[in-house]
Amino acid sequence: MGIRVRFAPSPTGPLHIGGARSALFNYLWARRNKGTFIVRSEDTDLERSSRESEHNILEALRWLNIQWDEGIEVGGEHGPYRQTDRLALYQDYTNKLLNSGHAYYCYCTEEELEQERQALIAKGETPRYLGKCRHLTSEQRAVLETEARKPVVRFRVPEGQAIHIEDQVRGDVVFESDGIGDYVIVKSDGIPTYNFAVVVDDTTMNITHVIRGEEHLSNTPRQVLIYQALGLSAPTFAHISLILNTEGGKMSKRDGDTAVMDYQKKGYLPEAIVNFIALLGWAPSGEEEFYTLDELAEVFSLDRVSKSPAVFDIQKLNYINAHYIKEASLERLAELALPHVQEMGILPPGERSAEQQQWFISFIEAIFEKIAYLAEVKDFIHYFYGGVPLKPEGEALEVLRGEQVPAVLALFREKIREDELLSGTTVKVLLKQMTKELKLGGKFVYMPVRVALTGQMHGPELYDVIPLLGRENVLERLEVTEKRYLK
Repeated sequence: MGIRVRFAPSPTGPLHIGGARSALFNYLWARRNKGTFIVRSEDTDLERSSRESEHNILEALRWLNIQWDEGIEVGGEHGPYRQTDRLALYQDYTNKLLNSGHAYYCYCTEEELEQERQALIAKGETPRYLGKCRHLTSEQRAVLETEARKPVVRFRVPEGQAIHIEDQVRGDVVFESDGIGDYVIVKSDGIPTYNFAVVVDDTTMNITHVIRGEEHLSNTPRQVLIYQALGLSAPTFAHISLILNTEGGKMSKRDGDTAVMDYQKKGYLPEAIVNFIALLGWAPSGEEEFYTLDELAEVFSLDRVSKSPAVFDIQKLNYINAHYIKEASLERLAELALPHVQEMGILPPGERSAEQQQWFISFIEAIFEKIAYLAEVKDFIHYFYGGVPLKPEGEALEVLRGEQVPAVLALFREKIREDELLSGTTVKVLLKQMTKELKLGGKFVYMPVRVALTGQMHGPELYDVIPLLGRENVLERLEVTEKRYLK
């Protein structure tokens, strides 16, 4: 049997960056080893799980081009792939553990458990179940059942056992069974807990490697004990490091969006997100930092996954995304940028003329090297669209007060009216002619024109701005500026 790995999200919200990285590492390990990548749904949190969240998670994976070989919406020999469809299977395994004495029914109430917990905390001990129902006789059980108590099923943790986990990232990790306490594997409503269901799922789906976040490491000894009780071999574990913010704290919305599709909405490219999250906790052997998904699948290995926490650096993501923007076609960028411009009421939905489409592609061509993600087109559109410039302030306003400015703008208007075809080339020629005719340095000509047309001292090249604005908008902006700011 070849390598078989899985990604098993709980469909209680969107796919976050940490989950996407787990999915990616599993996908890459499967592809590197010509194995099978499975996606299944851990939907036993009945209150919080939803099919909508499940659908959104799958859409995010597809957007990242992380395709699965088996699982939800794809099918396969080891289904069903939702835990709520596997309850009969969990019951079979529960019965095996009850019959072998590795599990038992517990009738303790929430109040009794809380009292026990508080007593342990008061003694300075780790809260755990102390085994009150461990040795109930059938008579005692019958009495408790007449009180209409609904039991849970607990796993009987062996005493005095060192549980060794050979982790592919962390090496030999040892847990002491005495610190665990008998834990619940089936709740009173018959729904299995995570630590039990995941063992049944992984064993029945022949999972060979479990690659997941470090936060699951503390669950692993509980799962290993269940494998042992069932007489099964545990898969190989690899726990990848946490993702922290640049200050070393846990990632939150404050550090940038944590949901993958938030990045799609902002106009990040999926290949950039994949490249970026691959480098969160995995280091390639060489100096290269840009990798396609196929290239990652060729070079990815678990022995280069770091034990140290990864740092989510939005500047690094923007740098990587800017690289992929420069590699993309203008047509693709225009399509991705369009919704952001439409948000501003520019180029409304519906059929666009060939002229409008060409204008928009030319706009993208003028700015694509200046943006880190497509939503930033909104910061540039005012340079190129409409008849009113932004209001100049501070130094920009001072530029318009130069004594040469009226003459510069008057000559500029004259040249613009004369020029039959406004293009980047003709605008460059026109501006050079003005410096010669006025006998002024370029700064004293170009800067007043820039501020008059855009209200800004910096921005895209004038020879891009002017043709895209068009003659009518240029003349209108000149008129607005002269009326408002020139005396």
